[in-house]
Amino acid sequence: MSLPRTLLSCAIVTLFALSAGYPAQAADPHQGQHGSAVKPTKLVLNQGKKWATDEPLRKNMSAIRTALAAKHDAIEKGALKPAEYQALGKLVEARVATIVAECKLAPAADANLHHIVADLIASADAMQGKSATKPAMGAARTIRSVNSYGQYFDHPGWKPLG
Repeated sequence: MSLPRTLLSCAIVTLFALSAGYPAQAADPHQGQHGSAVKPTKLVLNQGKKWATDEPLRKNMSAIRTALAAKHDAIEKGALKPAEYQALGKLVEARVATIVAECKLAPAADANLHHIVADLIASADAMQGKSATKPAMGAARTIRSVNSYGQYFDHPGWKPLG
């Protein structure tokens, strides 16, 4: 399932604004669903515990992690070919679009997830050559984002990448 271009663009703008620490409530695609809750400027735990997840989030984050695990050694060595970075970036981009479209978390969990999603979008862009960041740096950032997800979100059986 893909998002309409305008909704995806709105989500991307919102997520980049959130990752930079600027308020972006008016452009938030979840605003109607979650109201005007204060957005955290960095990832935080839920009163010392991990945030709850839902099936669409777990399914798509697992797919991203699986793809990264398969290429982990090559990513660590900086040995992926441009086409491999491109394919990995497209996969991350598609999975993030599905997360944005299907994930239904509580407002505070959702606000925290925006930090992970913003990092994943930026890293997917880098891997696809859509930003000034080198694809290898985008892949490394994706690994860090996936590992952060496991630190802050309750995903049974989740294991960090090397």
